[in-house]
Amino acid sequence: MSALVLDAGALVAVDRDDRAMMARLQAARQRGLELRSNAMVIAQVWRDRYDCQAGLARLLRAVDVRSISEQDGREAGALLAATGTADPIDATVVLLAAPGDRILTSDPQDLTLLAAAARNRPVIIPC
Repeated sequence: MSALVLDAGALVAVDRDDRAMMARLQAARQRGLELRSNAMVIAQVWRDRYDCQAGLARLLRAVDVRSISEQDGREAGALLAATGTADPIDATVVLLAAPGDRILTSDPQDLTLLAAAARNRPVIIPC
C-alpha cells in the first residue's frame, strides 16, 4: 500500500482547522493511501494539555505514527551530512517513505534534497 507521509506542516494545517488540508487528507485515505508520520513530527506540533487540539487528535487516530530507532537516528544523521541540511526530523520523515510514496511538507526544498540522498524516490508535495 502506498503512503502519504505527513510532515509537521500538514499537521499544523489540520490543527489550524484548514478545511482544504483536511479534505486533501480525506481524499488520500479514500484513494487507499496510508497516512504515516513519526513521533518526533508529533512532538513538533502537539501542545495540548487542555483538549484544545481536538481536530489534530482526531486526525492522529487515522495516522500510522512510527517510533524512531537508534538506527533511524544514524541514517538521519548521514542524510544531513550528505545534503548539508540541518533538521533531523525532516531526515526521519524522508526515511519513513518507500519508493512511490508521497511526502506532504511545508519544506519541499530540504525534503527534496534529503529524498534524493536517501534514494527512496518519494514524491514531494508542498502543503
